[in-house]
This record gives sequence, C-alpha cells and structure tokens, in this order.
Amino acid sequence: MESIQVSKGSSSVKNGYEAITGQINVEFKKPQHPEADKVAVNLFAATTNRLEANADATIKLGGRWSTTLLTHYENETQMHDGNNDGFADIPRVEQYNVWNRWTYMGDRYAFQAGIKALSDRRKSGQVAHGGAEIHTPYEVDIRTNRYEFFTKNAYILDKAKGTNVALMLSGSLHQQDGSYGYKIYDVDQHNFYASLLFESEWKSGHNLSAGLSFNYDGFDEHYRLTNDELAGREKRLVKEAVSGAYFQYTWDVNEKLTLMAGLRGDYSSEYNFFVTPRAHVKYNPNEYLYFRLSAGKGYRTPHVLAENHYLLASSRRIVTEPHLKQEEAWNYGFSVSTYLPVWGKTLNVNAEYFYTDFRQQVVTDIDTDPHAVFFSNLDGRSYSHVMQVEATYPVWKGLTVTAAYRLTDVKSTYHGVRREKPLTGKHKGLLTASYQTPLGLWQFDATLQMNGGGRMPDPYALADGTLSWKERYRGFEQLSAQVTRYFRRWSVYVGGENLTHFRQRDPIIDAAHPWGDRFDATMIWGPMHGAKGYVGVRFNLARN
Repeated sequence: MESIQVSKGSSSVKNGYEAITGQINVEFKKPQHPEADKVAVNLFAATTNRLEANADATIKLGGRWSTTLLTHYENETQMHDGNNDGFADIPRVEQYNVWNRWTYMGDRYAFQAGIKALSDRRKSGQVAHGGAEIHTPYEVDIRTNRYEFFTKNAYILDKAKGTNVALMLSGSLHQQDGSYGYKIYDVDQHNFYASLLFESEWKSGHNLSAGLSFNYDGFDEHYRLTNDELAGREKRLVKEAVSGAYFQYTWDVNEKLTLMAGLRGDYSSEYNFFVTPRAHVKYNPNEYLYFRLSAGKGYRTPHVLAENHYLLASSRRIVTEPHLKQEEAWNYGFSVSTYLPVWGKTLNVNAEYFYTDFRQQVVTDIDTDPHAVFFSNLDGRSYSHVMQVEATYPVWKGLTVTAAYRLTDVKSTYHGVRREKPLTGKHKGLLTASYQTPLGLWQFDATLQMNGGGRMPDPYALADGTLSWKERYRGFEQLSAQVTRYFRRWSVYVGGENLTHFRQRDPIIDAAHPWGDRFDATMIWGPMHGAKGYVGVRFNLARN
C-alpha cells in the first residue's frame, strides 16, 4: 500500500451515488511510478504468534510497459484466551493475497489492468483449557475466496485543454462460507462495473465532466438462522442492475474561489429512478486560510445479512421487515484549515463539521428484545453530527506532534423513541509524536488513543446471562509505540500495541452456555486482547 486518501462528506458525482458520508481510496504501488522499487520485502512477527510476509517486485519493459506483482501472506498460528472464559480472544487466521498490475503509458493512450486473488480462513470459538474436552464446541469458521479484475483505458484528445475520454471496467467474485455454531451464512456475490467518462477544460477556468455508468450486483445467499442443526437451509437470490449518467461543472472563479456542482440520475432494477445532486465550494482568502463547504445526497442498497452476519454469533433471532427500502440521506459539511506562524514554525490546524440526515434507513434494533435483532425501515428521524479538530506542530527539528479530538453524536428512532446508537463511542482523542534523528538513522513513534464511552443496548444481558439496565460502558486508553532503525537498503523495527493492557471485561454473554438462549458474542466495545509486541524487517532494492 502506498497511501490512503479520505474524502469526507458527499464526494463527486463521478464516484457514484453511494458516497453518503465520504469515501476511502487506497492507493497501491503502481508499476509506472518512476521511483517504484525493483523489490520490496516486509517480514513481521508478533507475540500473539502472528506471522506476516509482504513482497512486491516491479519490472520496466521498455519505455512504455511496466508490471508489478504484489503478494501478502499472514498466519495467526494459535487461538488465545487471556480472560479464561473458554472463548478465543483472537481468531486463527490464514490468508494468501496476490495482485498483478500492468501499465502502458503512451503519448495519447494510457492503459492499466490488474487481476487479484485472495484466500482467507478465520476460525474462532470455544477453546479447551488444561486438556479439558469439549464434547460439542461452539465454533466460528469463515472461509473467503475473492477474485477481481480491472482495466482502465484513457484516450487524450487534446493535451492543452486536458480533453480525454476514459473507459473503466471492473468485476469481482466474492465467495464466503460462514458457520456460527449451527447457524450458517454462505454467499456468492458477483459484481460488474463499467464507466465511460469525458473531461475537458473547454475554457480557461471552466472544467466539464460527463459520463455514463453501469453497476450489477448479484447475491446468491444460503443460510440457516437457528442453532437447530436439523433445520433446513433457506436461500435467496438478489439481483440489482443500476445504469446512470452524470454531469459535473467546475469553475475556478479566481485563484481564491472554486465552485463545483454535479448532478446524476440513476435507474435501479429494484428501486426505479433516483437523482443525486451535489455541490462543493473551496475558498482560500490568503495563503494561511482555506474554507470548504459541501452538500449532497446519497443512496445505498442494504443487504442486511451480508453486512451484519457477525450478529449470527449469538442466540438472537433474526427478524427482518419485508420490502426494505433503499437508504437515502443528505450530508452537509464545513471545514477550515489554517497555517499559523508560531515561534518561528508553522502550526497546522484543521477543524470540520458534518451533519448527515437520513430520510430513509435500515434500522438495526438490538434494544427491544435481548433475544432478537430487528431490521426495519426507519420510522422517525435518524441523524449524525460529527465534529473534529486536529493540530500538528513541529516542536523541534525532527520531532512532530499531532493532537486530535472527535465528537460523534449518532441518534436514530427505535420503536418510536429517538435514542443514541448503541455501542458507538461519543468521544475520541488522539495524540501522536514522531521523532527522527538528524542523520535519519533512527525513528521513534508513539500514539495515545483515547476512546470515550457509549450506550449499551437496553436491556443488556450480563456475562452470566442475567439482564441489566446498565446504560453506558466506560472509556479507555490505548498506547502504541515503535522504534525503527534504518540502513542503506533495509530497516528493522520493533514495537507494541495496546501497551496500556486494557481489555473489555467479560465480553461474551453467558460464555459457559453457548447453546443456550442467552449467549451473545456481539456486545463488543473494546479490545479483547491485552498488550502485544512485534518485530519486523524491511528490505528495499531501489531503482537506479
């Protein structure tokens, strides 16, 4: 992975209609990058018996073609039960991941393509203690195979005006087989996406984007939602095809002000026609101050079992309202960035606020009945307020400190009562420090993360299965640190996570009776394992 870009609020209509509260884009190493390493290797081992190996290699084939092979392997070799409740705190994991990318960079034509394959297996559940035999252990076993491909084709029609036409195609097959005790959820998802877009700066400061898109999703689900091993399986086939078109206009009014407005319309085979408007404003009155405003609408198709299959790790009944509607929300956001000269250095401060108002939403209700979970259409109001402030300051040469605070207020209507969303922390704080020695040979990093408390479901089952009306869970802190030593072509690092050794007490409800009607392994709000250490080595063979 090369970098991560986070887009908050409603994003561009070019990216589709689903970005209600933002998008995350993960940039992986690209073969055409002039500074791409010939070979890079990262080996990692943790005190939890976790082993990882990452390796990539890039080959330049002449002046225009290049290819990169990226590989990943991880293995968590054994289960851990630090609180002696008979259940694993960390599951056993084994994963293989391979990705091959190709690039052709011509004068007027650019081409990218890639194929990716992933195999992942995770096992958890009851573990034996002291050689004790468990006649019918409660086990969780999830096997995943995923295959992907993509291709991007760009034709440059006019370099001076940035006029180009691009065609993007991608597809995936996701196969997941999961068992939770005797409950089963197996799903095969097929996805195909196509996008044809046109961009041009038809006049200085005026940029036009327009395009067509098509997306197909198919879910072939087989499931058993009861712990009766003799019960039969049910099946459901869900298909949705969405075709759409968009138009976006960007106007650079002057060096200080930029306006962007976009509109797209889509037709869904499940939900008919819907319209997505979005608008953005960026204003920087001087070199020290930047303002951004955004407003837009978003839609989302719910798939409650695929998105909430973890809830099967409990004795709760699954009750789903028929004919769940498409989720629909408005998002409004404001952010300001400033660069202030303080004591001869620059203090960078960012502040932002986003409000999301759901007009339609699938509500997950775990409050009404401790023995059931209800999925239903929203009947009332549902919204979230998110405010965040962060500041970064270079204390002295080589040492940079960042502090951040986020307030999250999420409420929804549950059976006619508007309440705070359960198991969602309201406050979060972050303090990081990074120091590199003058010659760049050593680097020291530390992160303190503060997590505020939140609301527990009402009523809430205690660890022994009895009911309680405890309203909130406590906040907690986690400390992580790492030391890295750099050499010419390689580096060694050692570190630790959760060094404050905080663990949620009794996270599994009625763990002694996993086949009973009070068992629940889904009321998790904090870490289940204590402190752990790790060590790793990186090797890079750079391009000359």
